[in-house]
Formats: sequence, structure tokens, C-alpha cells
Amino acid sequence: MIKLFKNGVYLLNGKDIIEDGPEAAEALKAKTGRVVTKEEAAAQTIAYEILKAHNVSGNMKNLNIKFDKLTSHDITFVGIIQTARASGLERFPIPYVLTNCHNSLCAVGGTINEDDHMFGLTCAKKYGGVYVPPHQAVIHQYAREMLAGGGQMILGSDSHTRYGALGTMAVGEGGPELVKQLLSKTYDIRMPEVIAVYLDGEPVKGVGPQDVALAIIKAVFQNGYVNNKVMEFVGPGVEKLSADFRIGIDVMTTETTCLSSIWKTDDTIREFYEIHGRSGDYKELNPGEAAYYDGMVYVDLGSIRPMIAMPFHPSNAYTIEEVNANLKDILHDVEEKAKVSLDNAVEYSLQDKIRNGKLYVEQGIIAGCAGGGFENICAAADIIRGKNIGSDAFTFSVYPASTPIYMELVKNGAVADLLAAGTVVKTAFCGPCFGAGDTPANNAFSIRHTTRNFPNREGSKLQNGQISSVALMDARSIAATAANKGYLTPATDLDVEYKNPTYHFDASIYANRVFDSHGKADPDAAIQFGPNIKDWPQMPALPENLLLKVVSEIHDPVTTTDELIPSGETSSYRSNPLGLAEFALSRKDPAYVGRAKEVQKAQKAIEAHTCPLEVLEELKPVMAKVREQFQNVGEGNLGIGSTIFAVKPGDGSAREQAASCQKVLGGWANIASEYATKRYRSNLINWGMLPFITKEDHKALPFKNGDYIFVPEIRKVIEGKAEEVKAYVVDGGLKEITLHLGALTDTEREIIMKGCLINYYRGW
Repeated sequence: MIKLFKNGVYLLNGKDIIEDGPEAAEALKAKTGRVVTKEEAAAQTIAYEILKAHNVSGNMKNLNIKFDKLTSHDITFVGIIQTARASGLERFPIPYVLTNCHNSLCAVGGTINEDDHMFGLTCAKKYGGVYVPPHQAVIHQYAREMLAGGGQMILGSDSHTRYGALGTMAVGEGGPELVKQLLSKTYDIRMPEVIAVYLDGEPVKGVGPQDVALAIIKAVFQNGYVNNKVMEFVGPGVEKLSADFRIGIDVMTTETTCLSSIWKTDDTIREFYEIHGRSGDYKELNPGEAAYYDGMVYVDLGSIRPMIAMPFHPSNAYTIEEVNANLKDILHDVEEKAKVSLDNAVEYSLQDKIRNGKLYVEQGIIAGCAGGGFENICAAADIIRGKNIGSDAFTFSVYPASTPIYMELVKNGAVADLLAAGTVVKTAFCGPCFGAGDTPANNAFSIRHTTRNFPNREGSKLQNGQISSVALMDARSIAATAANKGYLTPATDLDVEYKNPTYHFDASIYANRVFDSHGKADPDAAIQFGPNIKDWPQMPALPENLLLKVVSEIHDPVTTTDELIPSGETSSYRSNPLGLAEFALSRKDPAYVGRAKEVQKAQKAIEAHTCPLEVLEELKPVMAKVREQFQNVGEGNLGIGSTIFAVKPGDGSAREQAASCQKVLGGWANIASEYATKRYRSNLINWGMLPFITKEDHKALPFKNGDYIFVPEIRKVIEGKAEEVKAYVVDGGLKEITLHLGALTDTEREIIMKGCLINYYRGW
């Protein structure tokens, strides 16, 4: 059972729950013997304590956060360092770890990926960072093993930057936010709401962390219950969970769209730090005597059953028993939802997966920061020991999340058990999470203990007529399905003796291979550039007036960053802004790039001091209508570019390229009904794009794809701190509309006016 409280709650001594309401004050007084104010109690959460310790603004309503450490992987660190270099970087002011776990295969684009790795190694030497070579560890496992610390804060350029189970508040953001930290600036947010996740009871045998995580995601995603808030895990059920189990739940909190997470800590977490030779980094964390939370998710762990998140979102979750009992109906429901997710681009059916009344899957994978943990793989080995996966289409792959984990699995025999059953055991790699490894066959169905199952996340390409799909499950039920030769099976159906072996961490593995500058920069070290590593093109400042052409219109309920800029093989081009931009919206709106570049010709003409009307004929009647009412527009005071509309863009990855690709193609704005995550909206702002909101129903917009929208005096609007923006759709005349900007900090306004974060730091 999972219950969402309608009101805020007070938590007394980490255990007793009092829901906010007319009688709460008296109940609190009876329990504590004194009057407890809401303001006082709100400062008693673990999250508040950590945020206060890292806030340098002196104002707990508007936070300026300085993080303790930074971490990035090889899809993001080149762009981040290039942006920081262009903005005046001299050295890394705090520990910055560059891991290489996404573009590890070095199989696409010739030398591109390994060139990025060498760029990272030489930058770690020059600026004083840490470099983790490919196949050593996925980004978040290395952070758990070597970076996390009780009461600390870590900022990462990957959305699954979550180390709350270890007592570290971690945030996944777009690259520009890391650039700010590298330049000794701050992460500026309003004090987030804090939601208690109260764990009670104990999981039944065969239920794993992914099952608990998917049940929570199902309960809170659609209603936005924890959107941009901090999830604080408390309650007596926490102590019933191992460190690995807590970590497995914690990493998936990203899929709720929360801002960050934090857990109370105890001797189990103390032991985790001791095992990794870092006992001094442990800190006991508990909420105060009477802590106030803005809401509560109550989770009865004993009621959770093995879960499966069907395509194409982690929140599309059912119990495996439900799926097996209602197979045709649930598969039909998935097919109907796919018509929206896939825009009917390909024929999609799952009915052929029904064999003798059972669901047959072609692939099982346990990998990455969610699945590749020691306990998950040991449990999978226990389940499949003495069995085999058979010789039909079904395949089974396991990726330990780090080489130290791999080493221990070799020593305790788990790898031998897996291999004997027909499993393929591979090195630490994030590829299956984003489509760069183990792409299934066309029409195949894959079950994975990874983080996401968005459309095409497994590597298929709609534009080539390909479609396969992924369901998310826990490692235990994936192994049970493998033991049943591909027929969907919950782990609770099997009578398994789990050995639960002790983990031993071998520190020498990293000591022998990881480059650690220990914070010492070498200014004389030369950075090694590959031919694909390009500087950012120059970005113009915000003009006085804007003329925007709508070049894409997306009416899906949610648009993921995968759809804005695809993952998979495109990741090899993320060191090349213009090269990567060619892939923007390629799987959602293939005509977008051409349309955006056509409009961009006009802006380039303005920058070259030539007439934009001569390079874009369609502008002539548009400008004629604009000048009927705004006679002086166009004389050195106009910018021309593109915008897109999406109902709710930005769910999923933190990748800044979802915004920067639009910017380098001439994008000046997004228009949305709302933004799925803070990090996507921040990415837009940091790349100098206006995060417009429209309050019109998306089915009855006052503009359409191909329309021009004139926004007069936009610079004055930003300078004047207005939230409403008067604009005009140019359609045979000027039709007035109202757009909204929402709250912007003074720094965000300045970044937008300068044109992007790089310009802001250059002082342009």
C-alpha cells in the first residue's frame, strides 16, 4: 500500500505522524509538551539542515548553494569544460570527477569517443581533477564508492545523480550549472518543498529495490506530487533495508521528477563507508524531534510485489501478477498508449509476445547505476544457479556497475554461476540505459533493471522503421524470467535460497587505474583535442524585439529530452555543438532542423549587416504587417529565430544539449504549457532561451506550426522583471496573445539578456 497525504505532516522523533490540520497544534503540544510552530518544524528536516549548511545567501527562502564536489561522464564533460574554458576557467575549485561510462565502446565515429576520453584525462591534469578510465565504473557507482559523504552535496551532469541513501544530497543538472560551480559561482533556487517518504514494514522475499521504486513512481509521477521537491526517506522501514537496497530505490527517485533525495542514516550506512575505507565520511542523519514536511508518501514495504513498468515510461507500472492475469488487456492498453508516444510512425503490437497464455520476452538486462549493484547481481546468480536460459531468442546480459564489484563477483563465484547459465557478463557501462548497447531486434521486447524505458531508449530508430521496447523490472524477477527461459516470472514465484554474501571492496583497483590529481592543477599540461571537439559558436545577445517562427508543434502529454535530442549513437557528437544539432528532434519531428536552419538564415543576415528579407522571402509580408503597428522595428533592433511548442517538455535526462542544440540552430525560446523539470527550464535559460508558458489549452492554441510570433520590447520586459509578455501572432494581421515567463532570478535575467551563460561570464 502506498498512501499520499493531502496535507503537510509533522513527524515526531522520526516515527509518529500527525497530519496538518485544525487539531494538529494541540496534538503536537500533547506529544511534545510545548508549542511547535510550522516554521520551526520545517527547519527540522534533514534536507533543511544540509541546504542551510551549503547556502551562502543568508536567506533560506532564496538559496545560493555551493556544492562540495562535481561529477560528469564522457557525454557531458567535454561541453562543460569547453564552456568553462570560454568563460575564464583556470582550475577546478572543488573536486571534479570525470568518468567514462557512456561512450565507452569507442565504436561510433572513428576516434571520436577515445578523443573525448583523452581530452578528459588531460583536462584532469591541467585543471586538477579526477579521471576514471572506461570500463572501471559507471558514474554513480564510483560516486557512491569514492565521493559521497554524510551531510555533503554533490552536483552532477547526469539526471540520476542521487546519493541520498548515503546521506549526501545530490542533484542532477544540465552542464551550465556545473560551469557555474567551476567558476566559483552558486546554484540558485528557491527553498524547495520537502516530502517525507515514510517506509514501514519489510519487503517480502523476492522483492527488490526496483519493485519498491516503480511502485513509488507510479503513485507520484502523474500527479506531480514530488515535482521539483526533495524526497526525504524516513520511518522504521529504512533500517530493514540494506545499503544496496536503499541505493537501488534512491537512484530511481529521478523518475518521480523530484529535485533531490536524502535518507536518514544508521549503522548500515556506517558499515558501507567502513567497507570502502572511508569511515570518516559517515554522518548520522535524522530529522529533529518535530519535523514538518509539505507532504508524505507512506509506503508499506510488505505490500509491494514484483513490478513491471511497461513501455514507454517508468510510471506505466503494474505488478507482474496483474500483467500475467490480464495479459491481453494490458498489452492492448500499452499499444494504445504507444500510438501517442510513437505518433503512429511505425506499426506496434505486442500480441505476438503471448505464447500459450504467457508473456515471452526476447531479452533481459541487469546494468548501470540502478541494476548493476553487488546485491542485485548476487541475487540474480542465486536464482539462475543450476538453470539455463535456453537456446531460443531470449538473451541475458549482466553489467556489474564497477570493476571492484565485478572482482568480488568473480571471487565469490557469482560470475561463474551466471556464465554457466548462458548469461553474458560485461564490464561497467551505461549503454543499455540510453541505447548504446544490446539493442534488441525489431519488434523485440526487453526487460531491464536500468533507469528508463522511454521510446527508442533501447536503440531502435523509428525513422528507419525500427521499433523495439523496454519494460523495467527488478534484477530478481529478470533472473527468474531468465531461469524460465524468457517467460515473464516474478521472483516471488520461486523458492530460492539467497546466500547474501559479504562484500569486500578492493581499493587497489582504483588506486592502480584512476588518475587523481588530489586537487593539484598543472597549468603547463597541454589539453589533447580531437578533430570532433569544437568550440561553441558565438551567441548573439537578446535584441530589443523578437520575431519567432514556430518550427515544431508537439502535443504529446510529455516530451522527453530523448525526443528533443536522441541518445544512443548521437552521444558521440556531443563534443561538437553544430554536428550534434543536426540530430535535434530527429526522432520526433525530422523536419525540425531544416525549418530552424531556414529561419536562422535571417538572423545570420542581421549579424552580417545585410537585409534578412533578401535571404528569407516569406519575411516580407510578415514584416510588412509588423511595421503597420510597430514602424521602427527592424532598424538594428530585431532578432529573428525559431521556437517550438510542447505541452510538457524536458522529462528525463539532464542533458543540456536538449536546449543548446535548439540555440545553435537559431532558437530563441520554447513555449510550453509547463516544464517537466526544473533542470530543463534551467538549461533553456543558461543557453539564453526564453522559457515561455502559455495558459491556453494546447488543443486550441492561438498559433500553429509555421506561424510567426512577434514579441515587442522583450528586452525591456526582461529588464523590468515582468512575468507577463505581450506578443502577436502574425496571421494576416497582428493577433495579440499573452505569454508568461514565470519567476526569474536577477542572474537568470542577465544570462538571457547576454545571450547565454558563456557571454554572461565573458562580460559581453
